[in-house]
Order: sequence, then structure tokens, then C-alpha cells
Amino acid sequence: MSVSIIKKRAELIAAHGSLIAEAVRVVQSRESWSPFQDSPSTKIHGSEKPVAGKSAFEARLGKPYEIDQPGITSWLGEEVSPYTQEPLGITYPISSPEALIASASEAQADWAQADYQLRAALCVEMAKRLYERNFEMAHGIMHTTGQSYTQAFSGSGPNALDRGIEALAHAVKAMAAVLPEVHYRRTFGREQVSLHKRYRIVPRGIGLVICCASFPTWNAYPAIFASLATGNPVIVKPHPIAVLPMALVVSVCREVLADYGFAPDLVTLAVDSRAKPVAGQFIDHPAVQIIDFTGSPRYGHELENTVTNKLLFTETAGVNSVVVESVDSLDQAMRAIARASSLFSAQMCTSPQVIYVPKDGIATSAGHASFDQVALTLVAEIDAIANDPASAAGIMGAVQGQVSLDVVAELEQAVAQLGLRVLREARPYAHEQFPNARTLTPLVVAVEPAQVELYAEERFGPVLFVVAAQDARAAVQEATELARSRGSISSYLYSRNESFIDWALPHYERAGANLTINLTGPMWINFAAAYSDYHVSGLNPAGNACLADAAFVASRFRIVQNRRPLEVGA
Repeated sequence: MSVSIIKKRAELIAAHGSLIAEAVRVVQSRESWSPFQDSPSTKIHGSEKPVAGKSAFEARLGKPYEIDQPGITSWLGEEVSPYTQEPLGITYPISSPEALIASASEAQADWAQADYQLRAALCVEMAKRLYERNFEMAHGIMHTTGQSYTQAFSGSGPNALDRGIEALAHAVKAMAAVLPEVHYRRTFGREQVSLHKRYRIVPRGIGLVICCASFPTWNAYPAIFASLATGNPVIVKPHPIAVLPMALVVSVCREVLADYGFAPDLVTLAVDSRAKPVAGQFIDHPAVQIIDFTGSPRYGHELENTVTNKLLFTETAGVNSVVVESVDSLDQAMRAIARASSLFSAQMCTSPQVIYVPKDGIATSAGHASFDQVALTLVAEIDAIANDPASAAGIMGAVQGQVSLDVVAELEQAVAQLGLRVLREARPYAHEQFPNARTLTPLVVAVEPAQVELYAEERFGPVLFVVAAQDARAAVQEATELARSRGSISSYLYSRNESFIDWALPHYERAGANLTINLTGPMWINFAAAYSDYHVSGLNPAGNACLADAAFVASRFRIVQNRRPLEVGA
């Protein structure tokens, strides 16, 4: 190794040490913190970066995305912009799984021997370079997922990177707790035994990161950084309709690794098609020991039931509910629910889907509100977003794929057959900037508890059920039972009655359902703050892993020891 590389590595550890130390501190204090700015404002970034980012994205359209990785057999691209409904025309290299696994295995030995502080610093360098290219990333996210520009910039940029740094901090904490060596002394009979013991952190093996289509970076960054920091190579398997964001991530990671004298094949891209999925070939390979999956409950549960003798971390989805027992301001509470239900056209794992309102109505600070008053106030707040072109574009974005439109169409047919009351029809809104955008505003349906099978499954699209519950306690009991049996990532409760809240809390805790209570105002009720909020509990079918906690990182390495008699005089 050259002197210049050794020097560069030492300088990198020094440069990023304070950021890592602060991240480690904050995951303990759980306070608000970020090393990044999550607003795209030109007051922060200047006027040149947004223009350059858009130009960089547009320069990629209709061309091969060059990644010099091993085993390339062909090129493929299936991405279609939800905003233009036209193909991006970008093709990506398809590499044979055997070649990617072999190259990762070869690169791992050097990586595993590197000091964990260096590996952590390299992960921070990757995050910082990705942040520098976040305007390009934002356009890539927009035109593959359908997120609005602001959400793509913040949620899939700095907020996602924060989740990655959070996982990195937990990994650093876990590895720092392993002493490299100790002197051990104990008396056996009349003799004292003195040993020199050494403890070595040994990575588990290759990590496979299977990304979801709608929010690829948000779950990928924690998985990538957790595995890399603990000494494991990573193979990134993006969803076929959202490859570009992860191709950019892989390119930056490989660039950083090469700059600091490591094999870039520690991070590679595994592209496939919907017709010929490739994930199974990696999952079945003995060298792949860590699998991070984000995606459909069906495939996630299949993995949970079939993957053995490997680490598996899943986040799928569930039935997120809101129970409205009483409120101070009906308008403010319904506005908060409407905003969360409309954000990214409900294509988020935290989107509310089922709203429970007692059939006899609720108490508010302004007096009693009937079930219909509550439901129609919610509809009015959704209309206020949908009927304002700027708000609709900024909040709802676009519908990523036809599958979500099909979800709504199928539900409309079922609702018509059952004769249920439609409170609000699903209809497109006109996007001012992209007239061909695939859009759809929420379908809102009033239902009874007897129709539970209609609303007790996740419907990935702009769908909202308002349930006329027998009473608020029955609502909590059903909501938490659905969380326990079907899964829930985010649950919500509105009540002015502290004794009711105290009664309800154990139900949510037993269901492993993270709960937000009485939140209104400027913060989105489904916003999950890195370093502070635990995302997914791992205690119900919505996923077995939490972003991020110690359990998410600790088993990605094991500890191997050796011991020998201590030399006399030592």
C-alpha cells in the first residue's frame, strides 16, 4: 500500500471522526440532529446546484449507465417516468450473479481487515458525496417513483441519508464495545494462570440489499452502511422500475472505495427484470449471509418462512389506522390525517388507510360532531389539497405504476357491488408542470365493522376507509388486532381523554404498533425522524427489523477470539 493512500485514509478518519462521534451520541440522546439540509432552497444551496442536478439527470436519459463491474452479460432498462409516462431509455449492465458474488468474496478479505473506524469514515464519505449530488438524485427519484420534487429531495435524500448514518452509528457503538485484547489472570489451585486474549470482529458475509420501488434509498442506506461498516460487501438489487437511484448510489460507493485503495467490487449492482427476477439466485448462494428486504408483504413473508441459517431483515407493510375518540379542533385533526393520507398518493409504508370514528360521533372543543361531520370534514381537507394544483403537485406527486390504479379500480367495483357509500371519488388532478403525469386523488369510502375483510388488507394506493365503529374502545381493539395480525408500521390516535389514552396504550404496545397521539400542525403525522423515531418495531407482520437499533447491526459481525499464555513479565 502506498504512503499516499495510508495518509489519505488517516486524514479521512480525522475529517469524519467528529460527525461519527456526534451521531453515536445522538442515537443515545434521541434528539433532533442532522449533518444535512433537507430543503432544496437556493438560499441554502445557491442557484447553480439545482440546474446542474437537473442537467446531470437529463444527460443520462436514453443512454447506457456505465458501471465497470464484473460479469456483464447484457444491458436492460424498464423504467418509465410517472410524470411523462414515457421510458427513460436508460439501460443498465446485467451481471451474472456468480461473477458479482465471486468479486465480492475476493474483495472482502482486505475490507474485513480494515479498522472499523476507517470503514465508518468511508461510509460517511459516501453519504457526503451522495448529498452533494442530491439534486441529480431528486430528479432520478421523481421520474422513477413519482415522488414530488420536494419529497424526492428531502425524504429520499437527506432524510434517507440520516437513516444510513443512524445505522452506521449503531454499528460503530457495537464494534467499539469489543475490546481488541485483554490480559486475563485467575488462580487455579496454587497456581496463577495468565493469558493474553485477543478478540477479532469477523463479518458474516456478503450482504444482499433488495430495494423497494417507491422509496428505494430510505431503506437501502441503513442496510448498505450497516453491512459495509461491519466489514461485509454489499450487492444492491434495485426494483426493475426504479434502478436509477440505486445505480447512482452504487457508482458513488464504488468511486469512494477506489479513491481510498479498496476494491470497488465491495459494492455492486444486480439488475434484473420483472419477467426474470434474480434475487433468488443470490439468496440461495452460501456466500450471501445477510439479506435486507423491503417490499411486498407476500414476498417478505415468504422469505421469513423460507430463509434459514442467514440473517434476514424485512420491512414490508401493514394496515395503518387512525382512531378518533375526541379532538380539540376537528378541522386541524382532519387536516393532519388528510395530509398524511394524501402524501405521495398514499404510496408510503406509513400512510393511514383506515380511520375509525365512533358511529355516534365524537366530542370536540366546539361541541359534539356526528360521524358524518367527521367524515365530511376529512373529505373537505383532502379536497383542499386536491383542488389546489400547487398543493396537489407538492404533496401527492404522481402514482408510480398502473398497479396502484388497478388497486383503486378493483376496490371501486367491490364497493359498488356491496352498495357502500362513497364519500369521495378517486379522480386525477392536473399537474401544472407535467400534463401527462399519472395522478389519482384519494378514494374515500364509509364502511361498517362487518366489512372488515374489505379494509383489513393493505391497498397500496390512494384509498381511505372511514369505519363507523361501535365505540372508541372497540375501535382501538380492532385497530390493534389488525396491527397484530396483519401488520402496522404507523398508528395514530386522537383523544382529549387522558384516561382513554392510558387505557389504549398497552393495546398498541402489545401489538408492536408505534403510535402517534394528537399530532396536528406543521409536522406531518407520518414523518419518522432519524436518530429519534424507531421505524418498524419488528413485533408484528409489517417487518422483523427496526430502523435503526442495535439489533439491526449487531449480528452482521461475530467475534472470534484467540488466547495464549502471557509471557513472563508482561
